[in-house]
Amino acid sequence: MVNKYQQGLDKNPANYSSLTPLSFLQRSAHVFPEKTAIIDDDMSLTYQQVYDRCRAMASVLDSMGIKTGDTVSVLCFNTHELLESHYFVAMTGAVLNALNTRLDVATLRFILDHGESRVLFYDTEFELLVQQALVDMVAPPLLVAVAREAGASKGLARFSYEQMIKMGEPDFDWQKPADEWDAISLNYTSGTTGNPKGVVYHHRGAYLAAMSNAMALNMTADSVYLWTLPMFHCNGWAYTWAVTAIGGTHVCLPKVQTDEVLGRIQRNLVTHMCGAPIVLNMLVNDFYKAGIKLDRPVQFAVGGAAPPSSVIGKGQQVGFDITHLYGLTESYGPSTVCVVQDQWKALDVDALARKMARQGVGLYAIDEVAVEGTEPGTLAPADGKTMGEMLMRGNTLMKGYLKNEKATQEAFAHGWFRTGDLAVMHPDGYAEVKDRAKDIIISGGENISSQEVEDVLYRHPLVLEAAVVAMADEKWGETPCAFIALKDPLNIPDEQEFIVFCKANMASYKAPRKFVFGELPKTSTGKIRKNILRDQLTGGG
Repeated sequence: MVNKYQQGLDKNPANYSSLTPLSFLQRSAHVFPEKTAIIDDDMSLTYQQVYDRCRAMASVLDSMGIKTGDTVSVLCFNTHELLESHYFVAMTGAVLNALNTRLDVATLRFILDHGESRVLFYDTEFELLVQQALVDMVAPPLLVAVAREAGASKGLARFSYEQMIKMGEPDFDWQKPADEWDAISLNYTSGTTGNPKGVVYHHRGAYLAAMSNAMALNMTADSVYLWTLPMFHCNGWAYTWAVTAIGGTHVCLPKVQTDEVLGRIQRNLVTHMCGAPIVLNMLVNDFYKAGIKLDRPVQFAVGGAAPPSSVIGKGQQVGFDITHLYGLTESYGPSTVCVVQDQWKALDVDALARKMARQGVGLYAIDEVAVEGTEPGTLAPADGKTMGEMLMRGNTLMKGYLKNEKATQEAFAHGWFRTGDLAVMHPDGYAEVKDRAKDIIISGGENISSQEVEDVLYRHPLVLEAAVVAMADEKWGETPCAFIALKDPLNIPDEQEFIVFCKANMASYKAPRKFVFGELPKTSTGKIRKNILRDQLTGGG
């Protein structure tokens, strides 16, 4: 039988167009042409100016032969140039590769080669790094210098950024992608072993992630967003597009320093920020120690590990309204949010922290969040106890890994995206990650969640950061070892004090047998590098 709702009711240019975040900039330039879109150290730009500049740059790239499927790389701090690249690259049909500013020479060379980068925009601060990375490259990219100081040399580069803007046509007639599934960006994982994998995003996912994330933080045209999150990290969790979508104001911040953050919050009336736990911890502790109380609340969305009760409590006192998000590079950044229910607001800070420790529920563009059962393809009961791999389905998951079909198939096995995190599903439908699958500690046949032990350690008043990894043990096979960064690095406590504290707050077999005090190694996005800590215990690395 023919479906009457399909007869003569086809897609046409009037009722269908590909979703793309490029339309956000076009719209905001139309609705808010004179409104300040970007505030940076060297210039402030209205939405009309940003749109004109992006079209001009796109026209120059187009004249150079940059087209659909080409890769354009950008190595910059959180400046207007990197923000603008989220639009002008895609206007040519090309794919943006925003590069981690902490890459070493070998990794930078690998990414430029693997992604087949045609053009590299780079801040002149990275001149030597770029020069070394291009050595022996068979097909090096065209170089464009981002010189932040007036009159600065463009060094190796053929052009400077502002020269190219002036060369372009501000009325360039860019086109939406023919297919919203077309790639828009290429982000490389900060893998701790082997070469990083290239995660490919599409226009549809970028559009939906931006809308979803703006809604998750209740953003409006009055929102002022401070860039304490690296724009290179999952394209700034899609807030590079989300803030523009709602016509808000981007406040750039090249490097996160407490006084710079405070100054921008106060000068620009910042309403929203995002960041890794290390950024939240630093700002909360520094503000609290200095007795700073913000004039108006600032919403801070933290990704990764859940904030401990001490940070939540101090955060409330200094003026941060904290939201806990969870996600991965493969999910455009945030994929779940711990939605605070009204009844939680009456809880004391410790009880609230236990609720907020959960990763929560899927964001708007995620269809399902589940925990795998004991057999592949089955789901665990929502009992808050049965642990399995956290799974997802939805619209804001990557296309796959560039040139790595095997890894892509493994990531999407059995019709779900497999996060690699072990979790439980609570009766209220909130998921809680207990550990990375590779970080679980098996002691005498018992599974110990390193995250559970870390949560206890964060309650100790001397602890700034904590990481727990497995340590070989002749009797038990493995036991926990705790690495701790102290709030006062000069005040080294007695290890026995921590042993007593842990045993008083958890089952004895879960308590670490060894404590190591000192700074913790981290990735560029603030994640603690447990592989390095494991190597310290085994004598590797």
